[in-house]
Amino acid sequence: MTAPMHRHRPGTPDTQQGMRRRNLSRVLHTVAADGPVSRASVAQRIGLTRAAVSTLVDELIRAGLLEELGRQRPGGVGRPGSALAVSERGPAGFGAEVGVDHLAVCAMDLRGEVRARAERRVGNRGRAPRVVLRELADLVKRVTVEAETLGLAPVGLAVAVPGRVVRDTGTVASAPNLGWQDTDVAALLPVDVPLSVDNEANFGALAELWRAAECPADFLHVSAEIGIGAALVVEGGLLRGTRGFAGELGHVPVRPEGPECPCGGRGCLEQYAGEEAVLRASGIGPGPDRVTLLAERAEAGDRDTRRALRGAGTALGIALTGAVHLLDPRAVVLGGALSRLAPWLLPPLERELTRRTARPADGVVVSRIGPDGPLLGAAQSVVRAVLDDPMSVAHDTAAP
Repeated sequence: MTAPMHRHRPGTPDTQQGMRRRNLSRVLHTVAADGPVSRASVAQRIGLTRAAVSTLVDELIRAGLLEELGRQRPGGVGRPGSALAVSERGPAGFGAEVGVDHLAVCAMDLRGEVRARAERRVGNRGRAPRVVLRELADLVKRVTVEAETLGLAPVGLAVAVPGRVVRDTGTVASAPNLGWQDTDVAALLPVDVPLSVDNEANFGALAELWRAAECPADFLHVSAEIGIGAALVVEGGLLRGTRGFAGELGHVPVRPEGPECPCGGRGCLEQYAGEEAVLRASGIGPGPDRVTLLAERAEAGDRDTRRALRGAGTALGIALTGAVHLLDPRAVVLGGALSRLAPWLLPPLERELTRRTARPADGVVVSRIGPDGPLLGAAQSVVRAVLDDPMSVAHDTAAP
Protein backbone atom coordinates (compact mmCIF):
# COMPACT_ATOMS: atom_id res chain seq x y z
CA MET A 1 0.00 0.00 0.00
CA THR A 2 1.42 3.35 -0.94
CA ALA A 3 0.29 6.87 -0.22
CA PRO A 4 -1.45 8.66 -3.09
CA MET A 5 0.75 10.80 -5.28
CA HIS A 6 -0.33 14.43 -5.64
CA ARG A 7 0.84 16.54 -8.57
CA HIS A 8 0.63 20.29 -8.21
CA ARG A 9 1.13 23.25 -10.52
CA PRO A 10 1.85 26.74 -9.18
CA GLY A 11 -1.24 28.87 -9.25
CA THR A 12 -3.72 26.01 -9.60
CA PRO A 13 -6.56 25.68 -7.04
CA ASP A 14 -5.06 22.41 -5.74
CA THR A 15 -1.73 23.94 -4.71
CA GLN A 16 -2.82 25.16 -1.28
CA GLN A 17 -4.70 21.93 -0.56
CA GLY A 18 -1.69 19.84 -1.57
CA MET A 19 0.64 21.86 0.65
CA ARG A 20 -1.75 21.48 3.55
CA ARG A 21 -1.84 17.68 3.10
CA ARG A 22 1.95 17.52 3.03
CA ASN A 23 2.27 19.66 6.15
CA LEU A 24 -0.31 17.56 8.01
CA SER A 25 1.81 14.54 7.13
CA ARG A 26 5.00 16.23 8.33
CA VAL A 27 3.40 17.08 11.67
CA LEU A 28 1.99 13.59 12.15
CA HIS A 29 5.27 11.90 11.19
CA THR A 30 7.18 14.13 13.61
CA VAL A 31 4.91 13.40 16.55
CA ALA A 32 4.92 9.68 15.70
CA ALA A 33 8.72 9.62 15.64
CA ASP A 34 9.52 11.99 18.53
CA GLY A 35 6.42 12.22 20.72
CA PRO A 36 5.36 13.13 23.28
CA VAL A 37 6.40 16.54 21.98
CA SER A 38 5.06 20.10 22.19
CA ARG A 39 3.71 22.23 19.36
CA ALA A 40 6.75 24.50 19.64
CA SER A 41 9.09 21.54 19.28
CA VAL A 42 7.22 20.31 16.22
CA ALA A 43 7.44 23.77 14.66
CA GLN A 44 11.18 23.87 15.31
CA ARG A 45 11.72 20.41 13.81
CA ILE A 46 9.83 20.96 10.56
CA GLY A 47 10.53 24.66 10.04
CA LEU A 48 6.99 26.06 10.17
CA THR A 49 5.65 28.83 12.38
CA ARG A 50 4.07 27.93 15.72
CA ALA A 51 0.77 29.37 14.53
CA ALA A 52 0.79 27.22 11.39
CA VAL A 53 1.68 24.10 13.36
CA SER A 54 -1.00 24.84 15.96
CA THR A 55 -3.65 24.99 13.23
CA LEU A 56 -2.45 21.71 11.75
CA VAL A 57 -2.32 20.06 15.17
CA ASP A 58 -5.86 21.14 15.96
CA GLU A 59 -7.06 19.57 12.73
CA LEU A 60 -5.26 16.30 13.50
CA ILE A 61 -6.75 16.28 17.01
CA ARG A 62 -10.26 16.77 15.62
CA ALA A 63 -9.62 13.88 13.23
CA GLY A 64 -8.67 11.66 16.17
CA LEU A 65 -5.08 11.17 14.98
CA LEU A 66 -3.33 13.16 17.73
CA GLU A 67 -4.11 13.65 21.40
CA GLU A 68 -2.94 16.06 24.08
CA LEU A 69 -1.38 14.53 27.18
CA GLY A 70 -1.20 17.66 29.35
CA ARG A 71 1.22 20.45 30.12
CA GLN A 72 4.96 19.92 30.07
CA ARG A 73 8.01 22.18 30.45
CA PRO A 74 10.83 20.84 28.25
CA GLY A 75 14.08 20.80 30.21
CA GLY A 76 12.37 22.40 33.20
CA VAL A 77 12.67 25.91 31.78
CA GLY A 78 10.54 28.19 29.62
CA ARG A 79 6.80 28.34 29.25
CA PRO A 80 5.09 24.96 29.55
CA GLY A 81 3.46 23.53 26.42
CA SER A 82 0.90 20.80 25.88
CA ALA A 83 2.49 17.46 25.08
CA LEU A 84 1.27 15.82 21.88
CA ALA A 85 1.22 12.14 21.07
CA VAL A 86 -0.24 10.00 18.32
CA SER A 87 -3.61 8.70 19.45
CA GLU A 88 -3.76 5.16 20.78
CA ARG A 89 -7.29 4.94 19.38
CA GLY A 90 -8.58 5.49 15.85
CA PRO A 91 -7.01 4.13 12.66
CA ALA A 92 -5.11 0.85 12.79
CA GLY A 93 -2.99 -0.88 10.19
CA PHE A 94 -3.70 -4.58 9.77
CA GLY A 95 -0.96 -6.94 8.64
CA ALA A 96 -1.32 -10.58 7.66
CA GLU A 97 1.13 -13.31 6.76
CA VAL A 98 0.54 -16.48 4.77
CA GLY A 99 3.34 -18.88 5.64
CA VAL A 100 3.90 -22.42 4.49
CA ASP A 101 3.13 -23.66 8.02
CA HIS A 102 1.17 -20.82 9.62
CA LEU A 103 -1.24 -17.92 9.23
CA ALA A 104 -0.99 -14.72 11.28
CA VAL A 105 -2.78 -11.38 11.56
CA CYS A 106 -2.07 -8.34 13.72
CA ALA A 107 -3.47 -4.86 14.33
CA MET A 108 -1.02 -1.98 14.80
CA ASP A 109 -1.92 1.49 16.03
CA LEU A 110 -0.41 4.69 14.64
CA ARG A 111 2.25 4.57 17.33
CA GLY A 112 3.57 1.37 15.80
CA GLU A 113 2.42 -0.80 18.68
CA VAL A 114 0.80 -4.18 18.05
CA ARG A 115 -2.49 -4.14 19.95
CA ALA A 116 -4.13 -7.38 18.80
CA ARG A 117 -2.86 -10.56 17.20
CA ALA A 118 -4.05 -14.01 16.16
CA GLU A 119 -2.09 -16.90 14.72
CA ARG A 120 -2.81 -20.41 13.54
CA ARG A 121 -0.29 -23.18 12.94
CA VAL A 122 -1.44 -24.97 9.81
CA GLY A 123 0.25 -26.63 6.85
CA ASN A 124 -0.63 -24.58 3.76
CA ARG A 125 1.52 -26.36 1.20
CA GLY A 126 -0.70 -27.67 -1.60
CA ARG A 127 -3.94 -26.35 -0.11
CA ALA A 128 -6.30 -24.46 -2.38
CA PRO A 129 -5.70 -20.68 -2.14
CA ARG A 130 -9.43 -20.09 -1.62
CA VAL A 131 -9.42 -22.31 1.49
CA VAL A 132 -6.26 -20.75 2.92
CA LEU A 133 -7.51 -17.22 2.37
CA ARG A 134 -10.92 -18.02 3.88
CA GLU A 135 -9.14 -19.12 7.06
CA LEU A 136 -7.02 -15.98 6.94
CA ALA A 137 -10.20 -13.91 6.66
CA ASP A 138 -11.50 -15.59 9.83
CA LEU A 139 -8.34 -14.49 11.66
CA VAL A 140 -8.81 -10.96 10.31
CA LYS A 141 -12.35 -10.91 11.72
CA ARG A 142 -11.12 -12.15 15.10
CA VAL A 143 -8.44 -9.45 15.29
CA THR A 144 -10.91 -6.81 14.10
CA VAL A 145 -13.29 -7.60 16.96
CA GLU A 146 -10.47 -7.41 19.49
CA ALA A 147 -9.15 -4.17 18.00
CA GLU A 148 -12.57 -2.54 18.03
CA THR A 149 -12.88 -3.16 21.78
CA LEU A 150 -9.71 -1.04 22.10
CA GLY A 151 -11.16 1.80 20.03
CA LEU A 152 -9.23 0.88 16.89
CA ALA A 153 -10.64 0.68 13.37
CA PRO A 154 -8.89 -1.05 10.46
CA VAL A 155 -8.07 1.29 7.57
CA GLY A 156 -6.18 -1.19 5.42
CA LEU A 157 -4.82 -4.73 5.26
CA ALA A 158 -1.43 -5.73 3.85
CA VAL A 159 -0.71 -9.40 3.21
CA ALA A 160 2.76 -10.94 3.12
CA VAL A 161 3.17 -14.07 1.00
CA PRO A 162 6.20 -16.29 0.25
CA GLY A 163 6.16 -15.80 -3.50
CA ARG A 164 6.46 -13.47 -6.45
CA VAL A 165 3.81 -10.75 -6.42
CA VAL A 166 3.07 -8.81 -9.59
CA ARG A 167 3.90 -5.19 -8.90
CA ASP A 168 0.98 -2.91 -7.99
CA THR A 169 -1.52 -5.78 -8.03
CA GLY A 170 -2.89 -8.31 -5.59
CA THR A 171 -1.79 -11.23 -7.75
CA VAL A 172 0.75 -13.85 -6.68
CA ALA A 173 2.39 -14.94 -9.93
CA SER A 174 3.96 -17.97 -8.26
CA ALA A 175 4.60 -19.26 -4.76
CA PRO A 176 6.37 -22.61 -5.29
CA ASN A 177 6.41 -23.58 -1.61
CA LEU A 178 2.65 -23.08 -1.39
CA GLY A 179 1.88 -24.49 -4.81
CA TRP A 180 0.13 -21.24 -5.87
CA GLN A 181 0.14 -19.98 -9.44
CA ASP A 182 -1.47 -16.76 -10.75
CA THR A 183 -3.50 -16.37 -7.57
CA ASP A 184 -5.53 -13.16 -7.24
CA VAL A 185 -5.40 -12.70 -3.47
CA ALA A 186 -7.39 -9.47 -3.66
CA ALA A 187 -10.29 -11.31 -5.30
CA LEU A 188 -10.23 -14.29 -2.94
CA LEU A 189 -9.84 -12.46 0.37
CA PRO A 190 -13.14 -10.82 1.39
CA VAL A 191 -12.30 -7.70 3.39
CA ASP A 192 -13.95 -4.29 3.57
CA VAL A 193 -10.76 -2.20 3.66
CA PRO A 194 -8.08 -1.39 1.06
CA LEU A 195 -5.92 -4.45 0.45
CA SER A 196 -2.31 -4.77 -0.67
CA VAL A 197 -0.13 -7.83 -1.22
CA ASP A 198 3.64 -8.13 -1.30
CA ASN A 199 6.46 -10.61 -0.94
CA GLU A 200 7.28 -11.53 2.67
CA ALA A 201 10.96 -10.60 2.24
CA ASN A 202 9.98 -7.10 1.12
CA PHE A 203 7.84 -6.57 4.20
CA GLY A 204 10.61 -8.04 6.38
CA ALA A 205 13.09 -5.55 4.96
CA LEU A 206 10.68 -2.65 5.51
CA ALA A 207 10.18 -3.71 9.13
CA GLU A 208 13.94 -3.64 9.57
CA LEU A 209 14.16 -0.20 7.96
CA TRP A 210 11.30 1.32 9.93
CA ARG A 211 11.61 -0.38 13.31
CA ALA A 212 15.27 -1.29 13.92
CA ALA A 213 17.45 1.36 15.53
CA GLU A 214 20.40 2.61 13.48
CA CYS A 215 19.40 0.63 10.41
CA PRO A 216 21.34 1.77 7.31
CA ALA A 217 19.45 3.22 4.36
CA ASP A 218 21.08 0.67 2.03
CA PHE A 219 21.12 -3.04 2.80
CA LEU A 220 20.28 -6.49 1.48
CA HIS A 221 17.75 -8.27 3.69
CA VAL A 222 17.71 -12.08 3.55
CA SER A 223 14.88 -13.94 5.23
CA ALA A 224 14.09 -17.61 5.49
CA GLU A 225 11.35 -19.84 6.69
CA ILE A 226 10.57 -22.82 4.45
CA GLY A 227 11.93 -20.83 1.51
CA ILE A 228 14.52 -18.08 1.22
CA GLY A 229 13.80 -14.58 -0.03
CA ALA A 230 15.70 -11.34 -0.23
CA ALA A 231 14.91 -7.66 -0.58
CA LEU A 232 17.21 -4.79 -1.49
CA VAL A 233 16.73 -1.43 0.20
CA VAL A 234 18.38 1.48 -1.60
CA GLU A 235 18.34 5.00 -0.13
CA GLY A 236 15.46 4.05 2.13
CA GLY A 237 13.25 2.46 -0.54
CA LEU A 238 12.71 -0.99 -1.98
CA LEU A 239 14.24 -1.94 -5.31
CA ARG A 240 11.37 -4.00 -6.71
CA GLY A 241 12.32 -4.67 -10.32
CA THR A 242 10.20 -4.09 -13.41
CA ARG A 243 7.53 -6.67 -12.51
CA GLY A 244 8.10 -6.64 -8.75
CA PHE A 245 10.06 -9.90 -8.75
CA ALA A 246 13.43 -8.63 -7.51
CA GLY A 247 15.00 -10.54 -4.62
CA GLU A 248 14.38 -14.19 -5.53
CA LEU A 249 17.63 -15.25 -3.86
CA GLY A 250 16.26 -18.65 -2.87
CA HIS A 251 16.13 -19.69 -6.52
CA VAL A 252 19.66 -18.63 -7.40
CA PRO A 253 21.50 -21.87 -8.33
CA VAL A 254 24.48 -22.64 -6.14
CA ARG A 255 25.10 -26.09 -7.66
CA PRO A 256 23.66 -26.24 -11.21
CA GLU A 257 23.51 -30.04 -11.23
CA GLY A 258 21.91 -30.25 -7.79
CA PRO A 259 18.46 -31.56 -6.85
CA GLU A 260 15.28 -30.34 -8.50
CA CYS A 261 13.48 -27.40 -6.91
CA PRO A 262 9.69 -26.77 -6.90
CA CYS A 263 10.40 -23.65 -9.00
CA GLY A 264 11.49 -25.89 -11.88
CA GLY A 265 15.22 -25.25 -11.56
CA ARG A 266 18.01 -27.38 -10.14
CA GLY A 267 20.45 -26.82 -7.32
CA CYS A 268 18.71 -23.69 -6.01
CA LEU A 269 19.85 -22.15 -2.74
CA GLU A 270 16.64 -23.29 -1.01
CA GLN A 271 17.64 -26.90 -1.62
CA TYR A 272 20.67 -26.40 0.64
CA ALA A 273 19.81 -23.55 3.02
CA GLY A 274 16.00 -23.56 3.21
CA GLU A 275 14.41 -24.62 6.48
CA GLU A 276 13.21 -27.97 5.14
CA ALA A 277 16.63 -28.81 3.69
CA VAL A 278 18.44 -28.04 6.94
CA LEU A 279 15.91 -29.98 9.04
CA ARG A 280 16.15 -32.95 6.71
CA ALA A 281 19.96 -32.93 6.83
CA SER A 282 19.78 -32.71 10.63
CA GLY A 283 17.51 -35.73 10.89
CA ILE A 284 14.62 -33.75 12.40
CA GLY A 285 11.21 -35.03 11.30
CA PRO A 286 7.72 -33.48 11.41
CA GLY A 287 6.68 -31.69 14.57
CA PRO A 288 5.99 -28.29 16.13
CA ASP A 289 8.59 -25.53 16.49
CA ARG A 290 11.30 -27.44 14.69
CA VAL A 291 13.59 -24.43 14.30
CA THR A 292 13.79 -24.14 18.09
CA LEU A 293 14.69 -27.82 18.25
CA LEU A 294 17.31 -27.24 15.57
CA ALA A 295 18.88 -24.42 17.59
CA GLU A 296 18.81 -26.51 20.77
CA ARG A 297 20.58 -29.40 19.04
CA ALA A 298 23.20 -27.09 17.58
CA GLU A 299 23.76 -25.53 21.01
CA ALA A 300 24.21 -29.01 22.47
CA GLY A 301 26.86 -29.81 19.86
CA ASP A 302 24.90 -32.33 17.77
CA ARG A 303 27.21 -33.22 14.88
CA ASP A 304 24.55 -33.77 12.20
CA THR A 305 22.84 -30.49 13.04
CA ARG A 306 26.04 -28.48 13.02
CA ARG A 307 27.13 -30.11 9.76
CA ALA A 308 23.77 -29.19 8.20
CA LEU A 309 24.07 -25.60 9.36
CA ARG A 310 27.64 -25.33 8.05
CA GLY A 311 26.42 -26.55 4.68
CA ALA A 312 23.57 -24.05 4.72
CA GLY A 313 25.90 -21.20 5.67
CA THR A 314 28.31 -22.14 2.88
CA ALA A 315 25.50 -22.24 0.31
CA LEU A 316 24.24 -18.86 1.52
CA GLY A 317 27.74 -17.43 1.16
CA ILE A 318 27.98 -18.67 -2.42
CA ALA A 319 24.60 -17.18 -3.37
CA LEU A 320 25.29 -13.91 -1.57
CA THR A 321 28.66 -13.51 -3.28
CA GLY A 322 26.97 -12.72 -6.58
CA ALA A 323 24.43 -10.43 -4.96
CA VAL A 324 27.05 -8.47 -3.01
CA HIS A 325 29.33 -8.11 -6.04
CA LEU A 326 26.44 -6.96 -8.22
CA LEU A 327 24.61 -4.68 -5.77
CA ASP A 328 27.30 -3.49 -3.30
CA PRO A 329 24.94 -3.16 -0.30
CA ARG A 330 26.21 -1.46 2.83
CA ALA A 331 25.19 -4.48 4.90
CA VAL A 332 23.58 -7.89 4.61
CA VAL A 333 20.88 -8.48 7.24
CA LEU A 334 19.86 -12.03 8.16
CA GLY A 335 16.21 -12.23 9.18
CA GLY A 336 13.43 -14.77 9.57
CA ALA A 337 14.43 -18.18 10.88
CA LEU A 338 18.01 -17.40 9.88
CA SER A 339 18.26 -14.89 12.72
CA ARG A 340 17.75 -17.68 15.29
CA LEU A 341 20.45 -19.83 13.69
CA ALA A 342 23.00 -17.08 13.10
CA PRO A 343 25.63 -18.37 15.58
CA TRP A 344 26.16 -21.43 13.36
CA LEU A 345 25.35 -19.96 9.95
CA LEU A 346 27.49 -16.84 10.11
CA PRO A 347 31.00 -18.36 10.36
CA PRO A 348 30.80 -20.45 7.14
CA LEU A 349 28.80 -17.71 5.38
CA GLU A 350 31.38 -15.03 6.18
CA ARG A 351 34.26 -17.35 5.28
CA GLU A 352 32.73 -17.86 1.86
CA LEU A 353 32.23 -14.14 1.32
CA THR A 354 35.77 -13.35 2.46
CA ARG A 355 37.26 -16.07 0.28
CA ARG A 356 35.40 -14.64 -2.70
CA THR A 357 36.21 -11.00 -1.74
CA ALA A 358 32.54 -10.05 -1.43
CA ARG A 359 32.33 -8.66 2.10
CA PRO A 360 29.87 -5.73 2.37
CA ALA A 361 31.03 -2.50 4.00
CA ASP A 362 29.23 -3.11 7.32
CA GLY A 363 29.43 -6.89 7.10
CA VAL A 364 26.68 -9.40 7.77
CA VAL A 365 24.44 -8.58 10.73
CA VAL A 366 21.53 -10.33 12.42
CA SER A 367 18.04 -8.83 12.23
CA ARG A 368 16.77 -7.13 15.37
CA ILE A 369 13.20 -7.83 14.29
CA GLY A 370 13.46 -11.59 13.82
CA PRO A 371 10.79 -13.93 12.43
CA ASP A 372 7.97 -11.40 12.96
CA GLY A 373 9.45 -9.06 10.34
CA PRO A 374 7.03 -9.81 7.46
CA LEU A 375 3.93 -9.49 9.67
CA LEU A 376 5.12 -6.28 11.34
CA GLY A 377 6.30 -4.78 8.07
CA ALA A 378 2.93 -5.50 6.47
CA ALA A 379 0.99 -3.78 9.27
CA GLN A 380 3.37 -0.86 9.40
CA SER A 381 3.06 -0.29 5.65
CA VAL A 382 -0.61 0.52 6.27
CA VAL A 383 0.28 2.76 9.22
CA ARG A 384 2.86 4.59 7.10
CA ALA A 385 0.24 5.22 4.42
CA VAL A 386 -1.90 7.01 7.03
CA LEU A 387 1.07 9.01 8.31
CA ASP A 388 1.90 9.97 4.72
CA ASP A 389 -1.63 11.19 4.01
CA PRO A 390 -3.68 11.82 7.17
CA MET A 391 -6.51 13.32 5.11
CA SER A 392 -7.14 9.89 3.56
CA VAL A 393 -8.69 8.71 6.83
CA ALA A 394 -9.70 11.99 8.48
CA HIS A 395 -13.33 11.74 7.37
CA ASP A 396 -13.58 8.28 8.96
CA THR A 397 -12.01 9.25 12.27
CA ALA A 398 -13.05 12.84 12.86
CA ALA A 399 -14.77 13.47 16.15
CA PRO A 400 -18.47 14.37 15.92
